Amino acid sequence: MRCTILAMDIESLQKFCKTLPGTKEDIKWEHDLCFTVGEKMYCVIGLDPPHHYSFKVPDEAFEEMAARDEFIPAPYLARAKWVLVQQPDRVRPKEWQAFVRESHRLVASKLPKKTRAALGID
Repeated sequence: MRCTILAMDIESLQKFCKTLPGTKEDIKWEHDLCFTVGEKMYCVIGLDPPHHYSFKVPDEAFEEMAARDEFIPAPYLARAKWVLVQQPDRVRPKEWQAFVRESHRLVASKLPKKTRAALGID
């Protein structure tokens, strides 16, 4: 069994992201599917093949994640501790969910308390 985001597929990732509180999706820059919470991105999928996937990681985990073969620092977003998955077939489906859930949590935690409450996050 191949363990890839494509095995999980984009539609499954969309479905998973929509289970996270306050999530909205939007197409930005004409070819990137972006998932946001409180208008802040937490996951981006490049829709042009080969598909690229990016998400935020904890500051303390960034260097370790970026050093893994399947990840690189995300172009334009590395300074904000985002990684880009360059080898999605090497990431297990349960890891995908954990990474995306953690990215959502990190981004949502920076939202104002009033916004989090309105989104049902706190």
